[in-house]
Amino acid sequence: MMNIEIISCLNDNYCYVIYEKSSNLVGVIDPSEFVAVDEFISKDYKKIDYILNTHHHIDHVGGNILLKKKYNSKILGSEVDKNRIPGIDILLNSNDIFKFGNIDFKIIFVPGHTKGHIAFYSESEKIIFTGDTLFSLGCGKIFEGTSDQLYNSLNKIKKLPKDTKIFCGHEYTENNLKFCLKFDVDNLLLSNKLNWILDRKKKGLPTVPVTLDDELKTNIFLRCDNIAIKNCLKMPNCSEQLIFDKLRNLKDIF
Repeated sequence: MMNIEIISCLNDNYCYVIYEKSSNLVGVIDPSEFVAVDEFISKDYKKIDYILNTHHHIDHVGGNILLKKKYNSKILGSEVDKNRIPGIDILLNSNDIFKFGNIDFKIIFVPGHTKGHIAFYSESEKIIFTGDTLFSLGCGKIFEGTSDQLYNSLNKIKKLPKDTKIFCGHEYTENNLKFCLKFDVDNLLLSNKLNWILDRKKKGLPTVPVTLDDELKTNIFLRCDNIAIKNCLKMPNCSEQLIFDKLRNLKDIF
């Protein structure tokens, strides 16, 4: 059984500390910065065995070197990013299995946001760390990859069990919801979720994790087959890929 704790970093980043009791292993996923992570680790765990990076952007790897130096950690990341992730030790490829004690993480290659983006998925724990590929009610911007790549990456995640919990890289949920509501206007689940999001923010609590089931019902980027959304975009006969392209372009200027 894995324990997961959330650390808020920078302005809106999330870093995750994972602990597997039977093996006493401690991991940190996407450490944006040294100080916030170090303060947490120094108090509760005193060590970091592994640092897991979903992609090379500085707001996900900014703490790598100092944390590795202090805790003698091993750093994991995509082989595509072997020259871009600071301090990387273990190179991962699509469908590789990374054993974290008694828990297996399957590596899912999800390019689009970046060329080398990966997600860490545990079937037994029913969790996935999606970095900046899939957010609550949103998806990542396309910086290095293509719209086709990101669309296909999201479809990989859509095929996972619906009770999978999604841990993403940023607290973007409120703004993402506003965008979803603009083009999915009759979705009552979205309207109801706004109050929940505002209550969480008022209490200083994160809006993650979320279940894939919830996202399939509310995240517009996972609902490109929905006829009401297609009609709202005035694209009733277009493919899901074209709907996704349109939505991603609209979100970029939202």
